[in-house]
Amino acid sequence: MGKNKENPKYNVVSMRVSDEEKLALDELTRSSSKSISKLMREAIQLYNPLIKT
Repeated sequence: MGKNKENPKYNVVSMRVSDEEKLALDELTRSSSKSISKLMREAIQLYNPLIKT
C-alpha cells in the first residue's frame, strides 16, 4: 500500500546534471540526511520564497 500523506506530490520533474553536480548532490544527501527531492525543494524555496513547498 502507498503512504498516507497530507500533501501528496504528483508532479515529476527530471533534469540532467553533470558528474560533478551529481557528486555534489550525493555529498549533500549524505551530510544532511535529506533526499535529493527535499534538497531541490529547499533550493527552489530559497530562490523564490513565495513558493510554499
